[in-house]
Amino acid sequence: MSKQIVLTGITTTGIPHLGNYAGAIRPAIEASKQDGVQSYFFLADYHALIKCHEPERVRESTKAIAATWLACGLDPEKVTFYRQSDIPEILELNWLLTSVTAKGLMNRAHAYKAAVQENIEKGDADPDKGVTMGLFSYPVLMSADILMFNAHKVPVGKDQVQHLEMCRDIAARFNHIFGETFVLPEVVVSEESMVLPGLDGRKMSKSYNNTIPLFEPEKKFRKLINKIVTNSLEPGEPKETDGCSLFAIYSAFAKPEEVANMRKQYAEGIGWGETKKQLFEYLNEILADKRERYNELMQDPAYIEATLQQGAEKAREKAAVLLAKAKQAVGIGPIR
Repeated sequence: MSKQIVLTGITTTGIPHLGNYAGAIRPAIEASKQDGVQSYFFLADYHALIKCHEPERVRESTKAIAATWLACGLDPEKVTFYRQSDIPEILELNWLLTSVTAKGLMNRAHAYKAAVQENIEKGDADPDKGVTMGLFSYPVLMSADILMFNAHKVPVGKDQVQHLEMCRDIAARFNHIFGETFVLPEVVVSEESMVLPGLDGRKMSKSYNNTIPLFEPEKKFRKLINKIVTNSLEPGEPKETDGCSLFAIYSAFAKPEEVANMRKQYAEGIGWGETKKQLFEYLNEILADKRERYNELMQDPAYIEATLQQGAEKAREKAAVLLAKAKQAVGIGPIR
């Protein structure tokens, strides 16, 4: 029985934080251990260039994200873990797909429409001001990432669902014109996926500058936990768990019985200082070994690079076969 191919991409523009771990890293690594699943994980460094023109930031993010996934238990022997830019076949496929993708389809992409709307609201004469072809054709490159390995399932956040639907449209059009070449990928949106609040109560996101980096040194990690915004209720006053950032973060990591005990403490009026102390100690214990491994990896970039190159070799073996099939389908290849 052939395995289900599941593909996950991680854009290399930031440093992983607690929300990334609870919402994406931990569940993806657990899913990769299932029988019958063949997992592909890639660092989307070409995608990073669409919004980030800071070379050092992209380099540092690539290193930190690779180290994070490895420190959190991703097994490069059991999965295919690679850097997007190490697979030139993806960019070749990107052009084959671009050649059959309707501009009208790209016009409907949310990110592009939002950029145009912002320009219109500002009164700019050119509604496309500041829009790069990278931003405009992002969904095609994302489609190439997915179709390159004929992924059956692609776990994404709700904001990426439209891009997966576009990928299916592009694959279906290619298949219609040139014959069956690509699997139509299934969008997987987990309704239970964790969305953690950040320091200010909004969704934890580097866009809001409210994140708690996953592997901060212990002292700084404690300081960040202490910065989480709470209300002004005093110790002894009963507190609500709903809408409380501290409780939400604790619940994302704790066992059900531990969550029930914390809920009881809230009802009994636990002080915010004590709550933050308990949260820090709980998370620090969970992350201590992973943090140590992360720091070791960050000091050994040669190991990270070798691991990614090993993954790229595996990925390119698969990519070469499918690219050859796609090129033959469109009429590109040796003259016979």
